[in-house]
Amino acid sequence: MITAPPEIRWGAATALARGPVVAGLDAGSARNAIGMHGGPYGIYSALAVATGVLAESHRPDLTNTQPSATIGPFDSWFDPGKIVTFDPWGHRVADDFAKQREQGVDIRPSIAVTDGQLRMGEIDEAMRRGRLRADGRFLTTTGDIRVTKIAIEPVWWLPGVADRLGLSEGDLREALFRCTDGMYPALIDDPARKVFLPPIGGTSVYLFGAVSRLGEPTTKITCRVHDECSGSDVFGSDICTCRPYLAFGVEEAVRAAQTGGLGVVVYNRKEGRALGEVVKLLVYNARARSVSGDRADAYFDRTERVAGVCDMRFQTLSTDVLHWLGLRRIDRWISMSNIKADAVLDSGIELIRQIAIPDDKIPAHADVEIAAKRAAGYFIDAA
Repeated sequence: MITAPPEIRWGAATALARGPVVAGLDAGSARNAIGMHGGPYGIYSALAVATGVLAESHRPDLTNTQPSATIGPFDSWFDPGKIVTFDPWGHRVADDFAKQREQGVDIRPSIAVTDGQLRMGEIDEAMRRGRLRADGRFLTTTGDIRVTKIAIEPVWWLPGVADRLGLSEGDLREALFRCTDGMYPALIDDPARKVFLPPIGGTSVYLFGAVSRLGEPTTKITCRVHDECSGSDVFGSDICTCRPYLAFGVEEAVRAAQTGGLGVVVYNRKEGRALGEVVKLLVYNARARSVSGDRADAYFDRTERVAGVCDMRFQTLSTDVLHWLGLRRIDRWISMSNIKADAVLDSGIELIRQIAIPDDKIPAHADVEIAAKRAAGYFIDAA
């Protein structure tokens, strides 16, 4: 039985050398991380425990849960500054830490990898118009897109997050403690624990093509990093370009797979530029009710008046998943955001070509957003 917390050496060359992240409900003396597995779903675990439907001592049975595809390790995993917002070994704990789990240490996966299929009406339309054709391997005649699906829960290496943001670790811990109303006293009381599992949404990744080609220098990569917008992504709201851009990214990713490359679509749970959906809808009201009308030159100002800031996504933290996938070059970057592009370039990944959303895919009511972004310095595809 383990009686002391396992040491974590972030950036070590193997999972065993790095050490497991232990933060389960029944972790006991082996706990070496702050917070709980599952991000915001930890609250639902609390409800389940409180009502008696979940045993606090439950340990996940990981039989046959191993990844459906091999991802990594890549050199970037061994640089403690490249991946700081999740555990690069998080999908391999069933195998890498089997012995420790047998000894009673509550080690849980924070990443899952599986195979699946997607269906999108926009892809059906692309097939009808002849922009895409079924190949039977990546895209079927019925419009099913075969992908590898990845779910990632946040696991923050606090020294690395602080360094990425240009902060001291102490200042970061203090802000996290205060802005969660003291929910995690260990942030202040236990500086030896350097890993934090924040109660925030994670990231989904969809890979289009042969996953085995990850890390090969000759593989042509098409990539879209997309931040959540449920109103558009799910329900089709036409006030922004989010769903059209997501669909455009998927279409380009399918095309990449069919031409021997890899398509990568990253979906971050950062609703409303990480300001939240309530703030987003308040801003919509302010825009619609303005005496001077909904104007591009006031687009960002109205957000700042409500939220105090225009954007809290901190794109400098969003590059970790690209390094986890072993990407060093992206041939087709499907985005008009200069902020995202700058973050990727600053992290050491080369962008060959940036591609903005085609004008014919911009909804009529999204013209204010696009005009505001272009005026603010967002990329415009001149090709």
